[in-house]
Amino acid sequence: MSTPAPGSVLRGAVDLSSLRNRPQTPAPAPASADAPAGGATPLVFDVTDATFGDVLELSRTVPVVIDLWAEWCGPCKQLSPVLEKVVTELGGRLVLAKVDVDANPQLAQGFRAQSIPMVLALVAGQPVPLFTGAVPEQQVRDVFAQLLQLAAQHGVTGMVPVEATPPAEAPGDEPLPPLHAEAFAAIEEGDYARAVAAYEKALVEDPRDADARAGLGQVQLLARVQDADLQAARAAAAASPTGIEAQFLVADLDVVGGHVEDAFGRLLELFAALPADERAPVRERLLELFGLIGDDDARVIRARTRLASLLF
Repeated sequence: MSTPAPGSVLRGAVDLSSLRNRPQTPAPAPASADAPAGGATPLVFDVTDATFGDVLELSRTVPVVIDLWAEWCGPCKQLSPVLEKVVTELGGRLVLAKVDVDANPQLAQGFRAQSIPMVLALVAGQPVPLFTGAVPEQQVRDVFAQLLQLAAQHGVTGMVPVEATPPAEAPGDEPLPPLHAEAFAAIEEGDYARAVAAYEKALVEDPRDADARAGLGQVQLLARVQDADLQAARAAAAASPTGIEAQFLVADLDVVGGHVEDAFGRLLELFAALPADERAPVRERLLELFGLIGDDDARVIRARTRLASLLF
């Protein structure tokens, strides 16, 4: 899994222009190097489409790491605690802003989130790409160290008072079962085939293991898009409107990037366009993605309703 380090100059890798002048609701107040101990900026906080302008302003004082995630994304849940731990240990030299891509589609689009977890930074209002995917803790530390050097070159050296962050609660989660732990370790290394094998073995041992089944689906999705190029995939899909594999790849990329409704719409249109005897793989892929997102999700409910209407 490639992990580009921060460049020697700030690069406008994403288009934030549509978000800079949006009406704002209050977000964490900017901090400075000599901010009082009672400052209001926490080290870790959520950011939304509406509060992003304040985060841009904050990045002129202290580097802001952006974590793009989603509730259904297994690797996101693995990476986020690592990010929070490293940011906390840096004692206020960085802050972490978390973006739920499902709830904040404009930010996801502005950051060109082709897959998640996706991590970048803001320094003096400018985006700096960091890495995509769940990476090992040491790699996070190395990238953040380079980010701090880059920020210092641009005069962004403020700090957030560590007293502003409430103490972390003691972890209460039980240790992962061995095969689940093996799968997570493989995901960290980008070895999705080994993760798939671990989850499949867990399901052989316990076919009712819902966590293993969910993890297997997520890793299989990540494996399918691991080396995919979004622009090339979209071009191939446009050239072959009823090409099942071409449409599948773009749908997978859309799901990983948080564009769930686009993925469902693409596959439902493909289902409707195909002859009845060629539809089975599309239905199976839709059902697989429904399971990943969750049966109670409103987008899944709408897509299931449309699929049923096409079937009968």
